[in-house]
Amino acid sequence: MEKVPYLGQSLVKWQCGPSTFLALPERGARLMNWNILLGDGSVRDVIYWPEIKSIDEFAKVRGGNPILFPFCARTFDRGLVHHWRSPDGERRAMPAHGLARQSEFAVTRLDARGFAAVMVPGEEARACYPFDYEFEVAYRFESFGLACEYTLRNLGTQPIPWCAGHHFYFICPWSEGATRADYIIRIPSTKTFVQDMEKTGGLLPGPALRLDEPLNNPDLVNVFHTGLKTNSVVFGEKGRPGDVHVRIGNAKVPPPDTTVVTWTPDDKVPYFCVEPWMGPANAPEHQMGLHWVQPGQSQNFIVEVAVK
Repeated sequence: MEKVPYLGQSLVKWQCGPSTFLALPERGARLMNWNILLGDGSVRDVIYWPEIKSIDEFAKVRGGNPILFPFCARTFDRGLVHHWRSPDGERRAMPAHGLARQSEFAVTRLDARGFAAVMVPGEEARACYPFDYEFEVAYRFESFGLACEYTLRNLGTQPIPWCAGHHFYFICPWSEGATRADYIIRIPSTKTFVQDMEKTGGLLPGPALRLDEPLNNPDLVNVFHTGLKTNSVVFGEKGRPGDVHVRIGNAKVPPPDTTVVTWTPDDKVPYFCVEPWMGPANAPEHQMGLHWVQPGQSQNFIVEVAVK
């Protein structure tokens, strides 16, 4: 583990066997990059991170693994986007993907295997999400993988709603000369949805997809895959080793509203996002995947990623 200067900050670099991980825990508990030194001496990037010119771009950069908390994507309150109705009946603002990625975090553990950090709610966070809580993000790094665990602790006297998630920017394609058509994703979903972005933010029936789909299928973009029959999503290049495995939770079958999102802005970017969420977007309104933490209790959401 070492500190590396970066745009006036000090990011942390971990070396775990052939894997190297880079993160700036104080800024959004953000994992920035993960790469693996291969046997032939080449380096494979697993998590994408672009070059940026200023630390001011950090929160909204498309790369790494932004932490989505307390809610994922866009929330709506009776048709008004970027708002939600809190349990006290008040309409409150809620930025897209929530509050964590632009928040400061206080590091509580930093060692050779990873870190843990607790969100420090600023003025915006307190106004948007007015609860007494502690939200912790904990990473554990391995030779060919990682685990990330969220913990939400209710320190107050009222139940707290949440529906958090990850936004992994996976490098794809990762083999020279390959295209997305050479890659297959296996999502064991029984139901898909898309979000009505024009009017209500509600859920609409999604496309009919097969268990195995090529990553260049445009029907995969902006889709919520739910009703998972197992807790693992796998994608990789046909006929070659090095698949990426994303595992959600420790139960063989996750809760039915658990969601995997597939997204990319277009077919020219060097990444494809496979995002494990606790539930679909706009959970506070439609209630799917919305979890409640009772006073004095805590809840966890754990995701593991491995290259095999």
